[in-house]
Amino acid sequence: MNRIGDYGMIGDCHSLALVGRDGSIDWLCFPRFDSPSVFARTLDTDAGHFRVAPAGTVEGVRRRYLPATNVLATTFVTPTGELEVTDCMPVHPFDPDQPTAVANYASVLRRVHCLSGQVRVEIELRPRFEYGTVLPRFTASSAHTAAVVGGPDALWVRASGALTVDRQYIGASWHLAEGDTAWIEMEWTPAAGSCPHAGVDDHAAAMEGRLADTIAFWSVWMSRCTYVGDHERRVHRSALVLKALTYAPTGAVVAAGTTSLPEWIGGTRNWDYRFTWIRDATLTLASLALLGYLGEAAAFKGWLERTGAGRPEDLQIMYCVTGQRLLPEIELAHFRGHRDSFPVRIGNGAAGQVQLDSLGQLLEAGYLFGRAGGELTVDNAGFLGRVADLTVRAWQRPDQGIWEIRDEPRHFVHSKLNCWMALDRAVRLAEAGQLEGDLETWRKERDALASWLHTEGSPDGWYIQAAGYPLADAAALLVPALGFLPPADPRVLATIDVVQRDLSDGVHVHRYRSPDGLPGDEGAFLLCSFWLLDSLIHAGRLDEAEALLERLFDLSNDVGLYAEMVDPATGELLGNTPQAFTHMAVVTSCSAISAARRGQLPPPDTAYSFIEAALDRRLTAFGS
Repeated sequence: MNRIGDYGMIGDCHSLALVGRDGSIDWLCFPRFDSPSVFARTLDTDAGHFRVAPAGTVEGVRRRYLPATNVLATTFVTPTGELEVTDCMPVHPFDPDQPTAVANYASVLRRVHCLSGQVRVEIELRPRFEYGTVLPRFTASSAHTAAVVGGPDALWVRASGALTVDRQYIGASWHLAEGDTAWIEMEWTPAAGSCPHAGVDDHAAAMEGRLADTIAFWSVWMSRCTYVGDHERRVHRSALVLKALTYAPTGAVVAAGTTSLPEWIGGTRNWDYRFTWIRDATLTLASLALLGYLGEAAAFKGWLERTGAGRPEDLQIMYCVTGQRLLPEIELAHFRGHRDSFPVRIGNGAAGQVQLDSLGQLLEAGYLFGRAGGELTVDNAGFLGRVADLTVRAWQRPDQGIWEIRDEPRHFVHSKLNCWMALDRAVRLAEAGQLEGDLETWRKERDALASWLHTEGSPDGWYIQAAGYPLADAAALLVPALGFLPPADPRVLATIDVVQRDLSDGVHVHRYRSPDGLPGDEGAFLLCSFWLLDSLIHAGRLDEAEALLERLFDLSNDVGLYAEMVDPATGELLGNTPQAFTHMAVVTSCSAISAARRGQLPPPDTAYSFIEAALDRRLTAFGS
C-alpha cells in the first residue's frame, strides 16, 4: 500500500484522484468530492484501484507536474527502458471562468509513452463502487472498449491497445518501444446514462485533444495569478491545489479531498474532510485574493451567503459543497483502514458541535472582502449584523473549539478571541457606514471580551488553552494575527516561547497536549508550524522565520503537496491530503516573509490583522 506522502493529485474541480508512486490510482470519488468511492485502496487493499505501470522490476521513479498545471507525469526507470505515464482528469468546458458545467460526466485520462528502450506496460482496473461494497458487472464492447455497471454508477473504458475483461477487472499488457504512445481513458456517467464520445472514430486523437485542452485550461488559469513575492514556484503549486479543491458549481473549497487518512498510523483519529468549514472562510478568501483570483473569492463568498442564509442561530460549522447540512457520521466496518488505522468514517459528527470561532470568521471574511475590493450587499450587511448580535448573546458560553474536541465544552481562548474579532469587525463596519446595528452594545461586549482575554486568557502573562486549562495551545499564536495585540507585545512573545517549549521541536508543532475525549496520539499539525512562522515574521525574528520556512518546504512530498500532519520522528505525512489549510498558509506566509524582507510590514509594536496587512499590500501594489 502507498503511504500518504506517496500520492500525487489530479482533479477536475468536481472531484480528485490520488495517484501513487507505483502508478496506481488508489482514491477517487465520482462525481463529487464527497460521493461514494470508485477506488479506495488508500483505506483497504480490496476497495478498488487503477494501476498503469511497467511489468517487472522498477529501478526508479521520478514525478513532476507539467508546468502550471495539475497534470501529473510519472517516469518509471526499468532495466530495459523508461516509461512515462501522464495522468489528468479532463476539465470541461475549457473556460477559466466556468471550468465545469454539470456533474453528470467525469473521466480519468492516462497517456503511456516509452521514452527510451522498450517496456512492457501492465494495466489493472478494478473499480469497486459505493465504498468497496459493489463488485460491478464488466462487459467487453470490443477489443478496445468495455463497460462497467453497478448500482448507480457506470464506467466506460476505451484504450488504444487491446483490453482483457473478466468478472473482476479490466486488464491489459502492451509492449512499447522508444517513441510509442498508448492511451486509456475511464469515463463515468450515472448508470442510466449513455457512453460518452460513442460516435468518435479516432479515439486516440480525441484523447490527445482532451489532454491538450486540460493542459490549456490549467495554464490559462495559472496565467491569471498576480502573486508578487518570493518562493513563486511554491506559491503557484499551492494555488493549483486550492483550485483543484474547489467545487466549481458552487465555489466551495473542501478542507481536503479524502476521508479517514489517519492522524497517526494505527490510530482512531480518522475523519472525513471532504466538506467546507465556515472557519476556513477568512484564510480562503485571503489566499485567493492575494493570488489575484477575486472571481474565485467572490464565488466562495457567494457559497457562504447561500449556505448561511436564514438565522445565524442555525449556522453549522461545516457543510457539504452543495450547502447540505446533514452530514451524519458513519463507520464503514468493512474497511480495514489505511495501514490498519480503524475506524474508517464518512460524514462528520462535528457538524453538530458548538464552535464560536465561526462567528468571528464570518465577520472577518465580510470585512476583508470589502478591503479586497468586493462590495457587501444589503442582505450581506443585514446578516452580518445579526451575527454580531448572536455573538453578544453567545460569547460567554463554552464550546468545543477549533480542535473540535469530543469532550466537555470549555471556555477556549481561541473561541473568545474570535468572538472579540467578530465584534471588533462589526464595529469597524458600522463606523464605516457599511453595517447597521446596536453599535454601543457591540463596543461594550467587545471590551468585555478584551478584558476576559487579558485576565482569564493569560493569567500568567501568556495565552493558555482555556479557562481552567493553563496549558500551551498552538491556536494562541493567533492572538496577534487577528489584531488583538501587537506582535511584539510581551504576552505574545511569551506565548511563542511557551509553544516552542511545550509543543514544538523546531519545525514540528503540535496543536496541544491536553485531554480531548479521544484515545491515541496524533502527528504534528502543519498549519500550526505556519502559525509559528507567521508569529516570528511579524515579531521581527526573521532569521528564525527564514530557517523555519526552509524546513517547512522540506515537509512537502516530491511534487509539492502537503497533508494535514507529519510524524515528527520520521517526517512521514499523516492525515487527509492534500490539505487546503496548509496550502493556504503557504500563500499567506510566503507573502508575509516577502514583505518583511522588503520592509513592508507594519512595526511589530502595532496591533494589526496579519491578513488585513497582506491585503493592503496587494491593493497598494495593484492600485485596486
